Amino acid sequence: MSRIRLVPPALDDPQDHAALRGEVRGFLRDCLDSAVFTPGIDTWLTGWDPAFSTLLAARGWIGMTIPTTYGGHGRSHLERFAVTEELLAAGAPVAAHWIADRQIAPSLLKFGTEQQKQRFLPAITRGECFFGIGMSEPDSGSDLASVRTKAVRVEGGWAITGTKVWTSGAHHADAFIALARTAPKDPAVRHAGLSQFIVELRSPGVEIRPIISMTGSHHFNEVVLEEVFVPDDMVLGTIGDGWLQVTSELAYERSGPERFLSTFALLAETLDQVAAERLRSNGDIGRLTARIAGLHHMSSSVAGALHRGERADSAAAAVKLLGTATEGDIADYVDVLADRDAHACDAGHFAELIDQAILQRPGFTLRGGTNEILEGVVARELGLR
Repeated sequence: MSRIRLVPPALDDPQDHAALRGEVRGFLRDCLDSAVFTPGIDTWLTGWDPAFSTLLAARGWIGMTIPTTYGGHGRSHLERFAVTEELLAAGAPVAAHWIADRQIAPSLLKFGTEQQKQRFLPAITRGECFFGIGMSEPDSGSDLASVRTKAVRVEGGWAITGTKVWTSGAHHADAFIALARTAPKDPAVRHAGLSQFIVELRSPGVEIRPIISMTGSHHFNEVVLEEVFVPDDMVLGTIGDGWLQVTSELAYERSGPERFLSTFALLAETLDQVAAERLRSNGDIGRLTARIAGLHHMSSSVAGALHRGERADSAAAAVKLLGTATEGDIADYVDVLADRDAHACDAGHFAELIDQAILQRPGFTLRGGTNEILEGVVARELGLR
């Protein structure tokens, strides 16, 4: 019996990008020295800072994999991986451009019309066009096949009615890509009859309702669509191919370094606290560091597969499944290690990072597909289901 390979082989030498990483680290040191940002937790979700995105765009670090034809930089997925990993490890505020750069741009390149590419891709590269994702719906969990949002054919386009939930940054974003039902649901073929649309979020009929987190912060939204008109030229891809298109996007959504580095700034600060003998460590900090190192190799392997045009959705699911568990374990470990009733670390930035990590932790294993869904994806790939 042949061995099943879940994660693609690593065929690229990480040292190829050492100079690029050094350039990003130098930029980040200058930013920290100048108080441009303060390192945070989960900053690809919580760190909405368009001015910082503008700084990155000026250095060519947004739209890296977009072809130069569309205003991008024509660089590899592995080069983009190196840049994004350094930004996340530093806890930099990258949320404003994150979804557009990570997920929307590849979808437009693969399924978009020439008009859509010319309109959106240069603006994404400049850090001037921000997107959200309109997939999840109330009472649906991770079951995208149960989508109830409907798109009805009207003159010149489509009228979309329904509700999307957990839409990160919708109150700031310019548009989102919505998954909607364009044909009646067929119990025999649950994934049929779905299509994708580019919906401008300031269109008539769009209502954005804030979802306030337990931290008191506002990142998520409920987006209610009431007969929102979307012209034919804003259909993404082919009507009826929505499920195929969505699943092709998931490798980009699930496999990146944001799936294991959301709490890395806390781990790094913990190491500094230990080095300064303000905390007493144990072997678990080494085990967590080793897990991060392993996830780095898994995630970079998926980036290599994407660059080569290979299928990587199941490998991406494995990265997300293992990565978000590690993020949560870091939060729990440091919270117990700090033992703030017994140590003098109940104030300052370190304590803030701990609080942020604990409060953000519940969402790690939910967004981008719950653990149960991802376990099923991995099991099917390995022939266990």
